[in-house]
Amino acid sequence: MNHPADAPGGRPQAVEVALLASVFVIAACGLLYELVAGALASYVLGDSVLQFSTVIGTYLFAMGIGSYLSRFFDRQLPAHFLRIELLVALAGGLMPLLLYLANAWAPSGFRFALYGLVLAVGALVGLEVPLVMRILRRNVRLRELVSQVLTFDYLGALAVSLAFPLLLAPHLGLVRTGLLFGLMNALVALWALWLFRHELRRRGAHLAACLGVLAVLAVAFALAERVTTLAEDHLYADRAVITETTPYQRIVVTHHPGEGRAGYRLFLNGNLQFAERDEYRYHEALVHPAMSAFGAPRQVAVLGGGDGMAVREILKYPSVEQVTLVELDPAMTRLFTQQPALAALNGHSLSSPRVRIVNQDAFTWLQQTTQTFDVMVVDFPDPTNFNVGKLYTTSFYALLAERLSASGYAVVQTTSPLVARKSFWTVVQTIEAAGLRAVPYHANVPSFGEWGFVIASHRPWRWPASLPAGLRFLTLPSLPLLFDFPADMARVPAEVNRLSNQVLVQTYETEWGRIK
Repeated sequence: MNHPADAPGGRPQAVEVALLASVFVIAACGLLYELVAGALASYVLGDSVLQFSTVIGTYLFAMGIGSYLSRFFDRQLPAHFLRIELLVALAGGLMPLLLYLANAWAPSGFRFALYGLVLAVGALVGLEVPLVMRILRRNVRLRELVSQVLTFDYLGALAVSLAFPLLLAPHLGLVRTGLLFGLMNALVALWALWLFRHELRRRGAHLAACLGVLAVLAVAFALAERVTTLAEDHLYADRAVITETTPYQRIVVTHHPGEGRAGYRLFLNGNLQFAERDEYRYHEALVHPAMSAFGAPRQVAVLGGGDGMAVREILKYPSVEQVTLVELDPAMTRLFTQQPALAALNGHSLSSPRVRIVNQDAFTWLQQTTQTFDVMVVDFPDPTNFNVGKLYTTSFYALLAERLSASGYAVVQTTSPLVARKSFWTVVQTIEAAGLRAVPYHANVPSFGEWGFVIASHRPWRWPASLPAGLRFLTLPSLPLLFDFPADMARVPAEVNRLSNQVLVQTYETEWGRIK
């Protein structure tokens, strides 16, 4: 049966071209919802490899269910296709917003909401393409039908896989990106309403449904920033003053003014990185035992630490000629250089002429650079996933050893030796396995509790003869206390963390999971 809009002859007809274009959009939207769900899961639950793997697996399983269910749709295929598009638009478009709200107000139900929505969206997406193919089959031979549909399907997936990390997530954020693609699904439904206007019954009801879904998504898009800010204010207890989604992470800065309050706090993917009221304890403990022991360091590298706090402490040494800050995420160094309140926290250290900023993966940078350093400060986030876990392996520490001068010191932030005791000593064991001497120590930071560090070097570490003036936490008399480990933090047997096993990530998740 030919549609009245079809053109005569063997050329692709209007409906066919329109439906194939719809396949492109459908594929792009379907993959986008999958990527957004995986990204949100990794932000909230950590371990990006595990979260993306389980989300993708669940999504593909649900698509299989949807494809199977398509066999039960026999009549009025255009009408079914239109309704399914509207359902996908609502479920997929609103999914990131609903997950943000679930994480803020019902965190214990986040996993249920995540996989419930992934199953629902996946099943609906699984219904779409089979229905399109059955509609096209009326005018296209099977061999051409399969090749054409799959071609447009793969092209749509390619387009969104490139656009999501490079354009969509950094500029729109996850919530507005999901809503934008929900609007695209709704527009496909509206398009189908026009294409099949001669076949559809109750066209008025279908038009009202299309316009209703478009209105809901458009209003949600307009209010997205306000709603996510409200959710994050509730989640973090304090007002979120800066929020940004980058290709690498979700950055949230909160503020609670007043004496004794936390002040500014930085969260990366929901994990606290510092609180203004006590960050000096962490950064003084991180930097000065190694810097002061060296004496008069000239060349210093900071790996991670894009907030500039460690750089602030390093610049207290007049002998330092250059600090090379290697930070993966350019958004971090931009925020802590250009935002007045944040730049004030680090003493405008990132604007110093003695500081050189390199926005690159630290592992790759160590492989490429030939420079050696007197002191290297390693200030990465905790190993919550395999991407960060590689920066705690023998392979990474071997590269670190090559770039460390013969008399130099490296210092590594190393999670809590009290809460994550085995994880802490795993890092110590791994540094020693890379051929470096390891001197562990710890400090109490109220926002984190007992926190651990390790000095790594080619030669034995020596006690510093002096410390810079004006420190708020460290003193020479109190310094030995940092290197004393009570019984509940003393060394325990631990495995070596290698790229091939990443045991540290698993150990870390187990130990910190006990207190969640």
